[in-house]
Amino acid sequence: MAHAGTASLTINELREFASFSAGEQRYIRRSLDVGLGRQDAFKLWARDGEERSSIRRQYEAYHALKELRATRPDEYDFDGVEAFMGKLVRMAAFDLAQGRIGSFSAFRFLYERLLGGWARPWLPAAFCGAAALPQIQPERRRTLLHSISEAAATAPGWSDREPSFYPEFIEKEAA
Repeated sequence: MAHAGTASLTINELREFASFSAGEQRYIRRSLDVGLGRQDAFKLWARDGEERSSIRRQYEAYHALKELRATRPDEYDFDGVEAFMGKLVRMAAFDLAQGRIGSFSAFRFLYERLLGGWARPWLPAAFCGAAALPQIQPERRRTLLHSISEAAATAPGWSDREPSFYPEFIEKEAA
């Protein structure tokens, strides 16, 4: 029965990923390659010089991931919150400024995989903080901030279950 529950959760994750736009899906897969060190993101994802530059900046922005993963602030204490949230908001702002993540659900999907299930309670604050920064264009700010539901923003608790589906690059077959 536990196996059926795990399979059901994985199917839900697959469905959620399928609900994202093609651009969001591509950016999430690329970001996971950069953040998890799965593939050479330059070789796999860079279609031109502009994208190579974006990937280089993403590697720099994601440099904080190792430290963020090792830092688990207490949900009930304020010790270490500023260092953790400062780095998380900065990294989130980079991703949102790229214009390829269009909603809280896509952001949450990505960051659950980059950091782990334990980070879920911190993601609404990081998303809202990053989306509200002046570096994000006003219309984009509006769209992003409207994408987070009241339920997500005020959730009394979050699961710390680790994600089971990590989307990867799929090679297109030659026709």
